[in-house]
This record gives sequence, C-alpha cells and structure tokens, in this order.
Amino acid sequence: MATVVLAGTLDTKGEEYAWLRERLREYGSDVLLVDTGIQPPPAHAPTPDVPADVVARAAGHSLTKLRAAGDRAAAVAAMAEGLTRVVLDLHREGRLHAVLAAAGSGGSAIAAQAMRALPIGVPKVLVSTMAGGDVAPYVDSSDLTMMYSVVDISGINSVSRQVLGNAAAAAAGMARRRERNHEQLAGPRRKVVAATMFGVTTPAVDTARARLAELGYEVLVFHATGAGGRAVEKLAADGMLDGVLDLTTTELADELVGGVLSAGPDRLTAAGAAAVPQVVAPGALDMVNFGPAASVPERFADRRILVHNSTVTLMRTTADEMTELGTVLGHKLAAARGPAELFWPLRGLSAVDVTGGPFDDGVADTAGLEALRATVRGSGVRLREIDAHINDASFAIAMADRLHELITERSAAPVRR
Repeated sequence: MATVVLAGTLDTKGEEYAWLRERLREYGSDVLLVDTGIQPPPAHAPTPDVPADVVARAAGHSLTKLRAAGDRAAAVAAMAEGLTRVVLDLHREGRLHAVLAAAGSGGSAIAAQAMRALPIGVPKVLVSTMAGGDVAPYVDSSDLTMMYSVVDISGINSVSRQVLGNAAAAAAGMARRRERNHEQLAGPRRKVVAATMFGVTTPAVDTARARLAELGYEVLVFHATGAGGRAVEKLAADGMLDGVLDLTTTELADELVGGVLSAGPDRLTAAGAAAVPQVVAPGALDMVNFGPAASVPERFADRRILVHNSTVTLMRTTADEMTELGTVLGHKLAAARGPAELFWPLRGLSAVDVTGGPFDDGVADTAGLEALRATVRGSGVRLREIDAHINDASFAIAMADRLHELITERSAAPVRR
C-alpha cells in the first residue's frame, strides 16, 4: 500500500491532522504521522507514529531543552532539520511515497525544508497560509506543490474541508502512482544530461541537444535564471544526472556583481562533488541581469547597458569582473571529483557578444580567459580554446561529443579526491 507521510505541528493543528489522516485512509493510503510541534499536543490530538522528541533527536536536540529555551526561531530550525532527516530515512527505507503538510508560516518553513531535501519526483504537497504570496522561499528549485489554504489552518469548516480534502486526495493519488510505478521508475532508462540555456545561447543549446539526442541521451534543458541553475545542482546532487552540459554559466556573473538571476554561491559545485562528468562554457558571462531599466542600481549608471525587453535589462561585465569570473570558474572545476572540461569560444560568449555587437569587448573576454588559464594550470582540468563563437554549430557539437566521451569513459576513469 502507498504510504503518505503526514507531517505537522500537532500541538496547534491536532484536529486538522486527525481529519487529514482519516481522509488519506479513506483514499486508500497508509499514513505515517510525524509530529513536528514543540509543546505537548492536546488530549484530542492524534497519536503520532513519529513523536516530536524523535524528530528533535534526529537533529541532535533535546525537546525538553528546546521548550525551555523559548526561542521559537531556534526551535523551528531544529525541527526542520529533524524532519528532514526523518523523511530522508523513510524514503531510503521505501516507506514514503508522498509527503503532505498543512501549516501556517512556521510549520510551512519546517515542512518545506524537508520536502525540498527529497529527490525530484517524490510527491510533496504543502497546504499553506503563505501560498498566496511569494512562494520562492518554500519551493526554491524543488517540485513541491503548494496550495493556498484560503482560510487559516484552524478547525475544519466548509472551506477548509474542501481545500484540505483536495490536498489529501492529491497526495493519496500521487503516492499511489509513485508506489505502482516504482519498478518502472527504477528500471532501465536512457542516460540523462542536463543542459543550461539562456535566450542568447539558445542556438548552441539547440544544436547540442539535437546531437546528444542522436547519441541516445535524454536532455533536460534549464533556463539559467537562478532557479534553473539551482535545479541542475539539485538533480546532480540527487544522483539523477549522468552528465552536465553547462553551456550557460551566466548566473555566476549575477552572483558576483549583484544581478537578479543568481543561483547562489553553490552554483557549479554539485556535479563536481558527485563526480558527474561535466563540460562547461562561459555562456552569457558577458552580462549581468536586472529587471526593467529603471531597476538598474544607480552605481552602474556609467556601465554599458542593453534593454533586452521591458522586463529584462542586461549590463556588460567589465575586464575586472571577467577576471574574477575566470578565477571562480577555474576553482570550481578544479575542485571536481569527476571529469570536468571547459570550452572557451574565442569569438564571443553570447548572441550580443559578437564583432560590432552591443556587448563586443575583446579585452574583457580575454581577461576572463587569462584568469581561467592561470587558475586551472596544473589542476587536471582541461581547457579547450575554440576558434568559434559560442552559438556556432561547430562549438556546440564539439561540447556535446566531448561530454559523450567523458560519460562513456566514466566507469574506467579514476575519481579525483
């Protein structure tokens, strides 16, 4: 029978969780109820299968001490860490086919952290009072499904009965599908490659994707808008990728300079840590991304600006910034435990970085390349300087073919530590 892990704070939501558990059972699911509350639950609360003290201990904390400290933020952080460990253990044991939670802000933070830690594809449903606003802090790059509760999670009434009932039905259905298709999901599959793309590198990625498809790969393309880069990192960390064609690393520029599309400091690290073969290019490193033109910070008033459209404004990276970016690229790839190569196109890094184009700046591009050369020298990372533009078909095919070779050779190649 498919199992739904029902996680929540029974000290404040006992009535609602008792109701949800009954609905899940009606819909044919086995249920594991996990208590993430800090205070003792009231008498009418259901008995959890995983008590709150077990969740706290999973994070290395004493529930008694958490109560005594009276620090709500610390308690939420501890229970989030504990729930994360609990659900990951249940997933590894094959006792979790979906996760369901219903919560306010604190409970949503606890549940969402644990849900995000689960692999892509494991059903995750969160009914939250926070879902009517910005859900990025909860969802991030995961496939978490959020439903707005409409009313507060406070009793079962004519509205909450419909919303929570729908959530329970959704979680039960997804869990059943997950359990029934386990063999299919775990069976033979094509090798999977992630590719990163931006509008200004689309021709290259389209060509590389077609080439990899010819070679038998399933290619997942991610828009390098911050969330896309984080999604690639998560899939690599979860062991779901056989290779990465990281052709568009523009998110590194936003992280360095302060653009709006940063993927965070851990971008370009997960594949290396997991020894996943990767072929990387400096796609769109010639630009930093902002919103509408009026949103560009005043400190950049003297910079080269290009209005891409009404909602996206691009700023050309300088020689100094490219030097830093070349160093960052080199250090990240040198730390990889698996095969990693970098292809540098000598004729431009994006569709607007062409001879006579708005971001044509050979001095800046060369500064990045020279810094990269110095950083990877002696590291084992191979740097290939290609006399082509990044969007030339020859460049894209060369990257795709080399990634195929690295994936094919992976089983025989030693893992660098």
